[in-house]
Amino acid sequence: MKLGRILFVLFSFCSTCLFSQIFEPVHWNFEKNQISENQYELVFTADIDPNWAIYSQSVDEGGPIPTTFFFSESSSYNLIDEVVEDSINMVTQNDLVFDMVVSKFYNQAIFRQKVEINNYDNPVSGSFEFMTCDDTQCLAPEIIDFRFNFSNNILENETQENTTVNQNNLEKNNLILYGFLPTDIKKSKVSCGNASVNTTTVSSPARTLYSIFGLGFIGGLLALLTPCVFPMIPLTVSFFTKKNDNTNSYFNAILYGVFIVLVYLILSIPFHLLDSVNPDILNDISTNIYLNIFFFIIFLLFAFSFFGYYELTLPSSWVDRSTKRESVGGIIGIFFMALTLAVVSFSCTGPILGSLLAGSISSDSGAWELTAGMGGFGLALGLPFAVFAMFPNMLEALPKSGGWLNTIKVSLGFIELALALKFLSNADLVAHWGIIKIEVFLVLWLIIFLLLAIYLFGKIQFPNEIKLKKLSITRAVFALLSLGFAIYLASGLIYNKETQSYRALSLLSGLAPPLGYSYFSPKECPNNLDCFKDLKSGIEYAKKNNKPILLDFTGYACVNCRKMEEHVWPLKKIDNVIRENYVLISLYVDDKKILPENEQLLVTRTRGQGVRKLINYGHKWAYFQAQYFKTNSQPYYVLYDPNSNEIINNPVGYTPNEDEYLEFLNCGLEVFKNN
Repeated sequence: MKLGRILFVLFSFCSTCLFSQIFEPVHWNFEKNQISENQYELVFTADIDPNWAIYSQSVDEGGPIPTTFFFSESSSYNLIDEVVEDSINMVTQNDLVFDMVVSKFYNQAIFRQKVEINNYDNPVSGSFEFMTCDDTQCLAPEIIDFRFNFSNNILENETQENTTVNQNNLEKNNLILYGFLPTDIKKSKVSCGNASVNTTTVSSPARTLYSIFGLGFIGGLLALLTPCVFPMIPLTVSFFTKKNDNTNSYFNAILYGVFIVLVYLILSIPFHLLDSVNPDILNDISTNIYLNIFFFIIFLLFAFSFFGYYELTLPSSWVDRSTKRESVGGIIGIFFMALTLAVVSFSCTGPILGSLLAGSISSDSGAWELTAGMGGFGLALGLPFAVFAMFPNMLEALPKSGGWLNTIKVSLGFIELALALKFLSNADLVAHWGIIKIEVFLVLWLIIFLLLAIYLFGKIQFPNEIKLKKLSITRAVFALLSLGFAIYLASGLIYNKETQSYRALSLLSGLAPPLGYSYFSPKECPNNLDCFKDLKSGIEYAKKNNKPILLDFTGYACVNCRKMEEHVWPLKKIDNVIRENYVLISLYVDDKKILPENEQLLVTRTRGQGVRKLINYGHKWAYFQAQYFKTNSQPYYVLYDPNSNEIINNPVGYTPNEDEYLEFLNCGLEVFKNN
């Protein structure tokens, strides 16, 4: 996910037809340049709208659709070498959609092919296929015809012989291709409730920043309760209260707290500089295979440091320099006091900050989320120091330092160990190793939190710890919580025969691998629902069982499609409605499986500019979506009554709000029953 995810797709109806937005983010221009007596360079230039991209010619199997050129065979010309793509505007990075490193072009892409002309009377013609995506969606692959005429210096981007097609033939083709779906789809005259949501919605960036700030604040509170930080509170308070001027002490205490926050905010500045150079760079970092392995190793080091086997500290020279500058006095001296606290406490705060860093750089708002998290962390850390310095009598209410601080530190070590596995899992998904699948991940986390429970019960002892003589109530409660979480993890391995899938664990959303990434229960359909991937057979089944249809226009390259399938559809109230009341038909607009010869039809382009041939199933379903629903974005959900040939509710796009999506489904059911 990247910066700029703010695209909205509007879908609306009128009484006689369906209106939606057709995206045209790529515009092609062609030119030919003579380089010798009978040699020319053919130049294909794609001007790409902001935030959109097309892919390179070189893409590994299983990834996005590469840009591919096809030249008609002819003795009138010879191709010299292959099509060359300019490297300008090319970005090579890990693609979250495909979990693989790909090369793609932003803003503009230029492809060049040298040809030797043998007969100037015949053109150089052919076609090329490309796919375009932005940060939230991929459009169906498109094929463009081209023709370079050398006899009279004419350049054409469509074959003139096929610019028009007899309308009767088109209707006949439609009947062959979609004969099971009449061309005069109607919108139901029956309405229900207020279910008219037909906009693509996205989560609020502000809400996300508040959430990250809250997580950072919690992290700061945890850091506060560690052996490196907690004992420093009374030492700091004594410094500010040794002077008689209470007013000045209050000001200095507040300033000290502000500077602690400022120190951690400053740490996020380099990431804003990186983000300004390339908005995708933080996401690229977070999904890089080798960096995820690096994070895995670092978190292992953090974990065993918390366990007490060694201590991670910053260079002592840093501490010395910062401490010396404290003697300057005044505002500058207080700032260096705050900086000294950050440096000295690194052995405890570093792993927590590392978790915050690694989590933030993969999020939608990039460096701003890191800043929000750092701000929350610094506030949680600085606020107690300022408050206790202003009101030193409150220190008496604090518990005394002791072994409980080390218990918290060791417990955090187990959490760091669990997070380390998350990064190894990321690398496994990206590299397609097939090792850390859902079963392995859950078992390893189960073992970690069982060990944490055993430790808290006093059955495991780490270096520099005094043997536990008496189990406190607080420690017992957290031991039981850890044990309860382990049992919760175990429940994720319970196989549901009815749904033929493991139980989805909402608390692990975004942490654990997808349920479909499984050794024993791989999924064929989203959420292991019964689904059809062919329109005709799905409609026949729906008519036979007298059920409405949930028509799901989706794609293998569709980010928001996966979000809906993995986070909205599995919710029980939504899963039950789809599973029990609808016939799900999922049509993949980027399916590369070749159509039977008799279905590879010549059809008018959606925008009426020339013709195109439907070669594969992706072409078929993309044409179907654009022709009937006037939209080419996914996901796109249509509720259809196969008996009355009616769209029974306003279609919706990406709808992460579960209540809105449930209202959409229930409204369709109500209209279907009324019909």
